[in-house]
Amino acid sequence: MTSPVLPSHGRVRPLGLAQVSLTGGFWGGRQTVNATATLAHCESWMERLGWLANFDRVADGTTGPDRPGWSFSDSEVYKLLEALSWESARSGDPEAESAIKRLTARVARAQDPDGYLNTCFGHPGRPPRYSDLEMGHELYNTGHLLQAAVARLRTAGDDDLVRVARRAADHVCRTFGPGGIDGVCGHPEIEVGLAEFGRALGEPRYVEQARLFIERRGHGRLKDIPLGRAYFQDDIPVREADVWRGHAVRALYLAAASVDVAVETGDSGLLDAVRRQWERSVARRTYVTGGMGSRHQDEGFGEDWELPPDRAYCETCAGVASIMVSWRLYLATGDVRCTDLIERTLYNVVATSPSADGRAFFYANPLHQRAAGRPADPDEVSPRAEAGVRAAWFDVSCCPTNVARTLAGLHAYLATVDDDGLQLLQYAAGEIRAELPGGRPVALDVETAYPDDGTVRVRVVAGPDEPWTLSLRVPGWADGATLTEGGRTTTVAPGLAQVRRAFAAGDEIVLELPVTPRFTWPDPRIDAVRGCVAVERGPEVLCVESADLPSRGVLDDLTIDTLTIDTGSAPRAVPGGAVVRGRARGVPDQAWSYRDRPLSGDGGDWFDVPLRPYHAWARRGPSSMRIFLPIADQPADQHPPIQEGA
Repeated sequence: MTSPVLPSHGRVRPLGLAQVSLTGGFWGGRQTVNATATLAHCESWMERLGWLANFDRVADGTTGPDRPGWSFSDSEVYKLLEALSWESARSGDPEAESAIKRLTARVARAQDPDGYLNTCFGHPGRPPRYSDLEMGHELYNTGHLLQAAVARLRTAGDDDLVRVARRAADHVCRTFGPGGIDGVCGHPEIEVGLAEFGRALGEPRYVEQARLFIERRGHGRLKDIPLGRAYFQDDIPVREADVWRGHAVRALYLAAASVDVAVETGDSGLLDAVRRQWERSVARRTYVTGGMGSRHQDEGFGEDWELPPDRAYCETCAGVASIMVSWRLYLATGDVRCTDLIERTLYNVVATSPSADGRAFFYANPLHQRAAGRPADPDEVSPRAEAGVRAAWFDVSCCPTNVARTLAGLHAYLATVDDDGLQLLQYAAGEIRAELPGGRPVALDVETAYPDDGTVRVRVVAGPDEPWTLSLRVPGWADGATLTEGGRTTTVAPGLAQVRRAFAAGDEIVLELPVTPRFTWPDPRIDAVRGCVAVERGPEVLCVESADLPSRGVLDDLTIDTLTIDTGSAPRAVPGGAVVRGRARGVPDQAWSYRDRPLSGDGGDWFDVPLRPYHAWARRGPSSMRIFLPIADQPADQHPPIQEGA
């Protein structure tokens, strides 16, 4: 089965890349750009910066103190190898296959005889092996190597990359197993790599080593740092934690691995712990975009309700990691809310990061950009993650390769099966050719222009003669959705809309999702956006850009009317967007930013305010932007001025 995640058991089972294909539309187009532009773009930058040559220097014995790149640059090569493996299986592209062999050969030459593989530590002129578990990322790098090997093993069989990874995994088990180094890596990732590699090979030793790492964490094994041990998730054992905290990507990779280990070992307590953390973190520490991580200082989670839009970090990699956790939880539990969050994160984090041509990326994804960024030079490395513009490459360039591997294998997250039938979870034009349990073939074609249009038409091409259940996910936002089958139309509630019967070739089921724009009101405990509202359309969060306003300064003063919203017929409507009425608050400049009484009145005349999908912002050039919009009739504006002497 060609899938990134294949638990040995669970409530549902994923369909693989060979069973689901995208034929165009929103995600099909992005897969094509990823294949034709992003993969080569990533390799060229790693070659240009010497990250690939680091492997050559280890092999040639020419290492020294001048090694280019951060200690984790090896991982970008491995994530690219993973992306190439999924792409080669998806499209049969000979260039992807050639790149896999080319990169694998350079990586393999750098492996030590005992299986150790790293270009930053353990060689002449470099620090000793495992001398900096807090920040050295040695095991983190190995984890990504193992995930790349999983992709290769499941798409092409046991080859050179798989053999390199097996030797590396054996080295980790010998070095950090019982009686070895009683430590953990500062950046979780080895755990998820070991667990999935163990499943792919049927090797329980690797799953057991992942379990050991998870059980060790949270007991203060890593040195304390100014950001605290929560940065590493080494402050509280996984089983005892109630919420995700510290560095967001680290926390989410650890959670994903914990689900893997819980499922493989039958550890219900560990699984319940991650479910508990998911519940609270999603309810209180997640942005409307699905983004996670509200603090720049540690790229981490804030406290409950600490979700400032302008200081949102929402690292693209955290979005990818969030999908990893939610997908594993869904497979284990069947909780369809997890796939709702996956959809939200896909459209508003993963789709937001890459430029239309696939050669520039957002690292951080704020919900409010106060000042337009400086145009990025496509030939320069950006030193800043939060520059407000997509950059061709970053000094820390973990996000481009994470986007690449996610898009290359995206169709493995679209559908699942269980003993009773098939569940269609994410909507994209495509084909499904799968088997239900018992070897019963089923073939479906999906026609849709989602999310531009809410119509999802599922046509049965072939299926078993006996009854089976086709389930279609109705997103949590889709009140008023309808399902038509057999000439009958019924209203369906959020969750899974199920049709059980014996289908004949040519039968159609049509799901209509209401993708008209809607206002979304934040919890009043989110102080940073109190008195504001967001606008969504289907799964997409919308935003206002300065380029669509009469002048750039209007964005700071803008307030909107929440009594009307246009579905797209207004003259200034943006495709896939909406139009609201707005006006400038008319706040006078003064020497002090505070007053002894509230402002009264909203200022000037009403005008149309076009909203566009957030994932498309800044594609016309640098701009300021915001998602949460101040409400024109908020109570503070309606309060009468304070009278003198009162």
